[in-house]
Amino acid sequence: MTNICPLVTPGQPLTGWQKTGLELVGNIFAGRDVVLAIDLTESVGLNDEGRLRLRQIIEDTLEKGDGVYVVPFASTVSLPALENPIEFNGKEDIERIIDVIPFQSDLTVSNTDIQLAELFVYQGLAQINQCRLSQNLPIQHQSVVWLTDAPLLTQPGITSDVWIETPADSPFREQNSPASQARQRWLEVLPLQQKRSQPITTNNNQTYQLTIVDIPPTVQEFCTPAPGGKETCLVTPYLFHQLWLPTSIIFLVILCLLGAGGFGLKYLMSINKKWRLKISFEDDREEQSIYLGNNQKKAIGEDIDCPGSEVRGYLRRQGNKLYLSPQPEAASIYYNNKEVTREEEIKANSLRINCPEDQKDFAIVIKIIK
Repeated sequence: MTNICPLVTPGQPLTGWQKTGLELVGNIFAGRDVVLAIDLTESVGLNDEGRLRLRQIIEDTLEKGDGVYVVPFASTVSLPALENPIEFNGKEDIERIIDVIPFQSDLTVSNTDIQLAELFVYQGLAQINQCRLSQNLPIQHQSVVWLTDAPLLTQPGITSDVWIETPADSPFREQNSPASQARQRWLEVLPLQQKRSQPITTNNNQTYQLTIVDIPPTVQEFCTPAPGGKETCLVTPYLFHQLWLPTSIIFLVILCLLGAGGFGLKYLMSINKKWRLKISFEDDREEQSIYLGNNQKKAIGEDIDCPGSEVRGYLRRQGNKLYLSPQPEAASIYYNNKEVTREEEIKANSLRINCPEDQKDFAIVIKIIK
């Protein structure tokens, strides 16, 4: 990716909402850049504990979609180092990664130019995300796993008192050299999160550190004046391109959930509300009013007056539905001029039933007030 993108330089500060947008992009889309930066000098040489901890990181923390870069370094950085990552798609890729890790120190190298390694790694990671920006691809979270006995994130112009192994001809020994200033600018512009370290003791009772430095999703912003009194920038159009579809989907989901919640609330309110049954008769009997709750029933011939001393059937409510059920072997009930022989759903808000007695009709009109 880096060989087809312009070389990136530190950009201008991002706004708060741009940082939030980039974080959203990194969280929505899977994948991280994970760099295993390994000091090749003899003072580090990965012992059993170092190998165990490094393997533990690979086996337990890598996620599907991660790209793993192995960067060996000493007085120089072994190239190519930040190209063609090993894509991690599952447990089957663990051995592929382990096979390219230099578990043995290189006896042909000496001295560790740690500031050179830092500039290479941090600028390289910035370049990778900047390429994604230019190609409208999702930028990613990034992490560096350092295995070295050299001090990290030191001030520019590293002296022998700070780190004796820096090569005598290294430009990083000079505070104002272009290399030192470039490293310092990247340390300042990248949102490096507080490093976490684990000391490891070698077989020679020397100590080196396994250190994790995390970098939230970030890119370099460049706003340039354009003809017509305008200005062209990189980050805002990129965020719109990346987030319009996910945010639209999220917005629709929220609307659907709100709609479903409103419908559900309305439904719950409706089934918990008691219905009023206003009952009138075609003879001179007084009107009745009774209330019917959810999962309740009212007996015709007991709760609702009709000729005879037996219960002829029931009006049964289930949710927002009403059913007319005949009582087996009881006197007949007629609805819509037909005898009711089995349970029947009543869909109207008013019904007329007939309970004949001694060959005389007895009409009951029931209005349902919900």
